[in-house]
Amino acid sequence: MKSITHILEKSVAGERLTFDEGLALLQSHDLVAIGKAANAVTTRLHPEPYRTYNIDRNVNYTNICTAVCDFCAFYRGPKEEGGWVLPREELLKKVEETVALGGDQILMQGGLHHEYKLEWYEELLQDIRSRFPTVNLHAFSPPELFHFTKLNGLSIKDVLERLKAAGLGSIPGGGAEILVDRVRDEMTRGKVSTDDWLEVMRVWHEMGGHSSATMMFGHIETLEERIEHLERLRQVQDETGGFTAFICWTFQPDNTRMDHVSPSGSYEYLKTQAVARLYLDNIPSIQSSWVTQGLKIGQLAMLYGANDMGSLMIEENVVAEAGTVHYLTLDEIRDAIVEIGFEPRQRNVHYELMDPEHEKMAVEANRKWLADRQVKNVYELV
Repeated sequence: MKSITHILEKSVAGERLTFDEGLALLQSHDLVAIGKAANAVTTRLHPEPYRTYNIDRNVNYTNICTAVCDFCAFYRGPKEEGGWVLPREELLKKVEETVALGGDQILMQGGLHHEYKLEWYEELLQDIRSRFPTVNLHAFSPPELFHFTKLNGLSIKDVLERLKAAGLGSIPGGGAEILVDRVRDEMTRGKVSTDDWLEVMRVWHEMGGHSSATMMFGHIETLEERIEHLERLRQVQDETGGFTAFICWTFQPDNTRMDHVSPSGSYEYLKTQAVARLYLDNIPSIQSSWVTQGLKIGQLAMLYGANDMGSLMIEENVVAEAGTVHYLTLDEIRDAIVEIGFEPRQRNVHYELMDPEHEKMAVEANRKWLADRQVKNVYELV
């Protein structure tokens, strides 16, 4: 196979990679060299002596969804058994618990509900904002937002302006999967197209908003399509500069209609993330996906292009439905960062460091919460 040394040297030096060069890296088996180059780029972009993490909670307000996604174990159709909408007070209780543990953000997503108009979502945001004015509402991925336009007969700008006025703070990059319509059309029905996903983000960025970008890979896509996904993100970022971070993870096939697909392993995950760091030269941060990969690979990912350990994830439901359950305590996340030679620091959605006193409070609150839960479990066993 052709040497990739010149491609890696080019990226480390700060030069932009071409599509074919990105593809050559994905086709290469030299994981160590690719990882070393990705770490060098991360060090150039983030020379600071710390690495970051966040504390938030993934609150799913409903699992009822009109889209049919073969890769999703979470959703239920409108007429299927097992569909639910989270009661408002229960949702607010989850936010309250998150704040008590030092969290400053709620990651709120749900299925494409067939009945709820935009007013329902505005009231949801307003209810949370009135009770918890300092909590960032990182909510509604592009498939949801595009669905709102269809259900309400509004433009995406109108939808975003109304939700922003109601309290929307930032947008998660969910529902991207692979931003190539061949892949999307084969795996899902009734969901946003590539161009529409990107347009939602473009309009939000033009309004001054920030969002993350994601990729779920290791299913039916080709390596060329992985690079096409990264290229489309890079193009939008050139236009808007609104993506704060990129997060990728491997497809989790259990309990889905695609359970015949062999799951990708840690090698493929680390290589793809490292290539993403080299290719996405205009997206400042890369987030490790310990939620799907576990502690040790999540920690190793911090040397393969990532500068952020992601979130404590007080609650996560979508990946868990596919049988992948990795839980880390706050101390485990912080220790993982220390073990690779960095100071752990809590950050907000904009990658700004939290006040040290807040950070200390969060550490102590999480230790107490964990101790209380262990005591409760002991009593339940007696």
